[in-house]
This record gives sequence, C-alpha cells and structure tokens, in this order.
Amino acid sequence: MKRVLILGGGFGGIATARRLKQKLANDVDVILVDRRDYFMVGFRKSWALVGESTLEAGQKPLESLSRIGVDVRRATIEATHPQEKSALVDGERIQADALVVALGAELNTSAVPGFDEHAFNVYDANDIPRAAKALSDFQGGRLVIGIFGAPYKCPPAPYEMALMIRDRFKARGVKASIEAFTPQPMSLPVLGQAGCDLIESRLAENGIDFYPNHKATAIEAGEVVFANKRMPFDLLLGVPPHRPPAVVRESGLVGESGWVEVNKRTLETSFADVYAIGDVTQIMLANGKPLPKAGLFAEQMGETVAERIASKFAGEEPVATFKGEGGCYLEVGGGKAMLVQGRFLVEPEPEVSLAEATTGFMDEKRSFETQRLMEWFG
Repeated sequence: MKRVLILGGGFGGIATARRLKQKLANDVDVILVDRRDYFMVGFRKSWALVGESTLEAGQKPLESLSRIGVDVRRATIEATHPQEKSALVDGERIQADALVVALGAELNTSAVPGFDEHAFNVYDANDIPRAAKALSDFQGGRLVIGIFGAPYKCPPAPYEMALMIRDRFKARGVKASIEAFTPQPMSLPVLGQAGCDLIESRLAENGIDFYPNHKATAIEAGEVVFANKRMPFDLLLGVPPHRPPAVVRESGLVGESGWVEVNKRTLETSFADVYAIGDVTQIMLANGKPLPKAGLFAEQMGETVAERIASKFAGEEPVATFKGEGGCYLEVGGGKAMLVQGRFLVEPEPEVSLAEATTGFMDEKRSFETQRLMEWFG
C-alpha cells in the first residue's frame, strides 16, 4: 500500500488528507502529524481579541479525521528528510511514497529586540487571552498596531483588528488614539494603489492613523524604535516577522527567498514526490509580489497536491493544477466586511480587487468557518 506523510494539520494538511481519502479510500495510508490536537480558522483570533467570541468555540479535534481513515498523530516533528521522503517524528522515522510539507509559518518574535517584553503577539493564539484582557482593561491612551515584517499570513488582519477595536472602543466610550504601521509601501501591496486607497481611507474615516514604510528595529518600554524616529505607545499589539519552522529551514527545502520555493501550479519542490503547500511556501506573482499567505489558498493547494498524488499512484499523468483564485474578508466593524478577491496567478498581471463593505460579506465570512468545521469534522 502507498503511504503519504503530511506534516501539518492546518488548512493545507487537512485538505490534502481528505481529498486523498476521497480519491483512494483504503488504497492509501495517510499519516497526518501536528503538534496541536485541534484545528482553528485563523481569523477567530480577531474575534477573541475584541471579545466577540472565544478561541475554543472555533476549535475542532484533528482526531476527528480518523473517522475517514486518516492516521492522525499528535507529535513533535524533529527533522524532515525530503531526499528520503521521510521525517523523524517523536524519535520514529516515518518513510513515505510522497511527502507533503504543510507546516505553516513560524512567528519569529526574537527577530525584534524587545518584542517579547513589550508587545502582545496577536498572531499567537496562546497570547490572545492576555492581549484580550489588556484591551478590555484599556481605558484610554495610545494604542499601536505594528506589522514588524513581511510577508506575513492573512495580510488584511492587522487592519481588520484596528477597525474592530475602534468599533469596540466607541461602544465602551473609550477615548484613545489608534495607529497602525507597516514596513511595506502601502497597506496591502497586492491590491495596488486603488485598493489600498480604499482601505487606508476606511482607516482614516475611523480616526486610525496609518504609517507605511515604517520598519521597526526594536521595541523599548513605551516606544517602538525606527531608524529615524520613535513611536510612543500605551498598548502595543504586534505582528512579528514570519519564517519557516526550523525543521523546514534545516531540511534543504528553503530557497533564496527564505521560504520553500515550489512550482506555482503543481506545488512540487526540487525533491521528487515532495510537495510544499500553504504559508511555508513563497509563490511569486507576475508583478513580482508574493501570493498572499491565506487559508483558502492553502486549502486549494492541498486539494491540488492530493489530486496529483492520487493520479500518480494510479499510474496516470497528473493534470490538476493550482489556480490561485479566491480571496479573504476584511471585517470593518458594524457587522460588515470587505472582500479582497482575485485571480492571482494570471499573466501578465494579477487581477485583484477590493469590494466595499457589506453585511453580506460578513455573513459569508462566518459561513466560511462554519462550513469547513461542519464538513471536515462533523
């Protein structure tokens, strides 16, 4: 029997496992390894941060995938050996006929001196309860939301958080300034100037000051340090720099970009029968910008890889390709959300747009989570 080893139980890993079982059923041994025992849609962190819901309300046990025949293992991946299509998992070497690396992006707080001491990491589910309490206790002053590196996953999220927090402050009668900064030249470069103008206008309309081209070098008590200025804060919510996990960086899979570079249509790496999907990869678009790191794309990549592996196991020529079509929602408060959508891999230029905020898009955002949790976990 053929075996597929999937490292990572996020959108991409789950989608790969499910599609393989749909295609090959009991003719394939699918092992999925993750250090966590649950799956959670990333944008739930924003809801938990502002007190709209809890993290736990959106968590489902990965073990539920065993009902469709997936061998789910909660374990530590100690090493990845792509040349052998194997990994060392809790001391056990697992060999496979195909290896899928879906380990996501690691939050590298150590890259910014003072981050751990002075900032709340709003991209770390473990730090969200602490950040939510600090936000709930905040009675006024200067709130700063900082993006400390790029690329980072779910690009609209920091701006979404700023708008949702402003909404909550209004409801509570909290008088506070909110500022957001990014090292990038505009809020969401993949959108182009017109789309970024819409987001930045929305921030301005809500009294949120936005600072592009601001690359922080350190954080000190009450101040973010830049090359030629300092930004005071009373409360700092930070998005730390991202990088691939150590077991990926040490595996020989990472290219000059610092990420795993793959064939953008087939998700193949430079190693035979080894694929990488989701946030651990970097796919460059025709305009020289990277494909956004988003759950929907990881899911689509996983399904593509599963189709290709299934065809290869069946002795057929794989034809499935990753289309890079879709998008994500940007919640703006007041029960509304914008929609960033596009055909990101088309040439000579990606076709990306931003739809104005509606309650319908907010309903779609909620359904995005609900549908997957129900379909994947029952």
